[in-house]
Amino acid sequence: MDQLPEKVLQSSCDILRGVRVTLPDRKNLSREIKDADRAQKRGYYLPDEDERLRETYLRYLSGRSVLWQMIDDLAPFLKSRDLRIFGLAFCAASMLMRSSSYLIGLAKERPVVLAKLDEAEPRYQIPRKTLTQIYHNLSSTRNRWRYRQARNFFQNNQTQIDKALQNSNMQDIAVWLMEEEPYFAQGKRNLFGVILKYRTYSLSRRTSSGYTKVMFHLFRLTGSAIADMKQPFVKSSGKGKRVTKEIIEEIRGKLQPGDIFITRHDDAMSNLFLPGFWPHAALYMGPLSDRDDLGLLAYGDQSAHVLEAKKDGVKLRQIEETLSVDSFVILRPKVSAAELQQALQKAITHEGKHYDFAFDFRKAERLCCTEVIYRAFHGIGRWDLRLIKQSGHLALPAEELIHQGLQKGLIDVAMIFGVNGDTVEIGPKARDLLLSTLKD
Repeated sequence: MDQLPEKVLQSSCDILRGVRVTLPDRKNLSREIKDADRAQKRGYYLPDEDERLRETYLRYLSGRSVLWQMIDDLAPFLKSRDLRIFGLAFCAASMLMRSSSYLIGLAKERPVVLAKLDEAEPRYQIPRKTLTQIYHNLSSTRNRWRYRQARNFFQNNQTQIDKALQNSNMQDIAVWLMEEEPYFAQGKRNLFGVILKYRTYSLSRRTSSGYTKVMFHLFRLTGSAIADMKQPFVKSSGKGKRVTKEIIEEIRGKLQPGDIFITRHDDAMSNLFLPGFWPHAALYMGPLSDRDDLGLLAYGDQSAHVLEAKKDGVKLRQIEETLSVDSFVILRPKVSAAELQQALQKAITHEGKHYDFAFDFRKAERLCCTEVIYRAFHGIGRWDLRLIKQSGHLALPAEELIHQGLQKGLIDVAMIFGVNGDTVEIGPKARDLLLSTLKD
């Protein structure tokens, strides 16, 4: 696969723009540093300090997972020799190397911090010794060598890379790469005291060979990082999703505007750091004819039927993309036609926003998946949703949305798939199957 779809580039840009603000740096670690000093002095963390540290660590792990996967997703387009690929991938790798070094620096001289971050956290599927593994990955001679090869390539070809990004409305990516340069210099001086030999590649000489080798090193760096996450995949790698085209066609005619999709992937990579069996939500807007009947304003892709917040932002998406999953349940809000119109009109105004990797429902400039549902329906008719404390913030996880919807009589369970078999179930059986997946 050599041709690079613009959609892949744009998605990668949106991911970078969403993740960047959540990664730890010197500016947003000041409180955690004070907490760490107090904890080290007394020998343990207080509960509120513990939660703040875990919130920061969880944001970092989430961003790390998403960005390494973003780079890996660009790998099939390696042979296109498009400098924008290198710019995006190297920007992500640099931000992660830098944020990793900040966390390592926080813990390296404070054993109580290292011990705390190496604890398992079953709530978010975080195993033991994760920070030790990250430190091992960061200090690996082979990985440092790979990163330095990519860094040297960037510095020797910065003008061309910057021009390629600027010409594609990726000016912010170009600026962020420039902002990473002071860290390059620091890393060169403080490379864990190890002297390594690096080869310089330039576009002006043996372009194809040099570029390909550098990209190979960068993607190998990514591959090792993804492997180090040690995701406990439930199904074998490469196996397709259980929701097939036939299943989608079976339910398509039964869907109604306002239906809430709650979905799940069998593989843990997709569910990483999200609690419960059901981690994700999306809002079905319906085909254009139904939206016209509801008097909805025209936004985004009019051929797409689902409003969904994913790592590349809040977008209208094709139902085939939303249901590229292994299990789903369709919840039908109990609202009048006028209330439904009001809810969907509110929802569509959020199209185009970045994804909220911090899951902070207090702010509306970035939205996570369930926040689309929350901001659409809360305050409509009898809908009164209560936010709960999640990762240090007030939020509404998908399973909490289900619990409150059922307890308050705000939803019906229209259908379910992928629970106790690969068939679509409706009515009371669908409700019973859904209840069997929920924790008390």
